[in-house]
Amino acid sequence: MRLAGHPFTRLLLASALLSLGACSILPKPEPLDVYRLPATSTPSKAATPAPWSLRVVKPKSSETLDSPRIAVIPQGDVISNYKGARWSDPAPVLLRNRLTDAFYRDGRVQSISTDDSNLQADFELGGELQAFQSEYRGATIEVVIRLDARLSDDRQRIVASRRFEVHQPLGDKQVSAVVAGFGQASDRLTAQVVQWTLEQGQKRYTAEPKNQ
Repeated sequence: MRLAGHPFTRLLLASALLSLGACSILPKPEPLDVYRLPATSTPSKAATPAPWSLRVVKPKSSETLDSPRIAVIPQGDVISNYKGARWSDPAPVLLRNRLTDAFYRDGRVQSISTDDSNLQADFELGGELQAFQSEYRGATIEVVIRLDARLSDDRQRIVASRRFEVHQPLGDKQVSAVVAGFGQASDRLTAQVVQWTLEQGQKRYTAEPKNQ
């Protein structure tokens, strides 16, 4: 019996050929580069350890920034992202981890935790991440990071708040240069936040010492 001429067999062959044709025209996935947030190594400071503990939490952010996409504002109010590139974690997580690492490297706060654990602490550092993107300014480009930081005590009362904002000009528009600019901007911002947190935490702790 000759199956090749059977109508059902011909239908199967035609379906297979159509499927192969459809597969051949599907777009290939775009290569994706995953970037860590670059950091500059800084030595620990020789200072008297703070007598209080600190919990660093992930700052809140918009849905656009709470993403591993690398955000860019090419013009006006348009928010886009770099194709073929992404962060290793969403921006709020990157900043929380950078701040935590900065406190460890600074060395003056020796009892540190994050919101990944349920550990209690004397103070909690959080806030809102308002900007974490590159922005075009005419022919130039810069990285902008804006954090509305809040320091609260163990009763969730706000003891201090402040806006931190850094602008890092870039000499190159390539993604690798933009990523490096994010690292430099993050270093500058975290240095300011660490110093401010230490000053405010020490002031508050001294004013209202914990009962032992």
